[in-house]
Amino acid sequence: MSPKRAVYRAAAFGLITAFSLTACGDGGDSDSNPLTGSSTGGGDGKALVVGSANFPENQLLAEIYAEALEAKGLKVTRKFDIGAREVYYDQIVKGGISVFPEYNGALLAVAVDKTSTATGTEEINAELKEKLPSSVEILDSAEAEDKDSVTVTAETAAKYNLKTLADLKPVASKLTLGAGSEFKTRQQGWIGLEKVYGVEFGKFQPLDAGAQSTLLKLLEDGKVQAANIYTTDPAIVEDKLVVLEDPKNLFSSQNVTPLVYKSAVDDTAKAALNAVSAKLTTADLQDMMKKLVNDKEDADTVAKEWLTKAGLVS
Repeated sequence: MSPKRAVYRAAAFGLITAFSLTACGDGGDSDSNPLTGSSTGGGDGKALVVGSANFPENQLLAEIYAEALEAKGLKVTRKFDIGAREVYYDQIVKGGISVFPEYNGALLAVAVDKTSTATGTEEINAELKEKLPSSVEILDSAEAEDKDSVTVTAETAAKYNLKTLADLKPVASKLTLGAGSEFKTRQQGWIGLEKVYGVEFGKFQPLDAGAQSTLLKLLEDGKVQAANIYTTDPAIVEDKLVVLEDPKNLFSSQNVTPLVYKSAVDDTAKAALNAVSAKLTTADLQDMMKKLVNDKEDADTVAKEWLTKAGLVS
């Protein structure tokens, strides 16, 4: 990666995070606590609280949900950039958050049942419906999917003849893996790589969950030799990175799926969210992430463009 591209990408991610992604589309929020925010929209006066994790794609998805709900006359409060699943999940279960864009496989394996071996979309959703706390439920899953991956540069792939995660086993002890800090304790992460593939990296470089731009630069500079990169990241195509295949399905299906607090979400809200899921594709996600990261478009603009194109807002 050229220095100019690295600075450009870092600036783009910084802008995305700073730009109202604590209260996207509301002109910002004076409270630094991500669990407080301002309200917009109509409805019966009781706001739906739409939350997001602390990385750009999830914040974008939350903005899409928020705008889709507002288009139906519902009042919305944005509570974005909360943190990793280990931080926000309890807030949803307890009703502090009404609507959240989740990834079904990770939700099941990280928060609901760490022993689950489900990998396919239908199987995962069936287990979620059975095992989620009674206060919450999932709505329809989108075709859109953004999976975890272990990704390397083309040079590293060629040097060690890496095509799949299994190929890492004889060489991983020489390599450093970079990822969000939570990756170290997850079955769909460091633990599973060892159990499923026998892969034991020599070192682990932890980063904040939202630091994908930093992680990409570390990978390109050779300071880490493998990285947990989301599969919709535009850098994979632009920088000719190699996503290692996962033949044993360590990383399960990760369909974008609304997780909602039941008593806060009425039929109108459910219909609006399910309409988003019916239209959203992986290609859409990839295109929107390119606009965010490379073209430096604002998240609320990208969300509105997609919703309009999908016929969900006028």
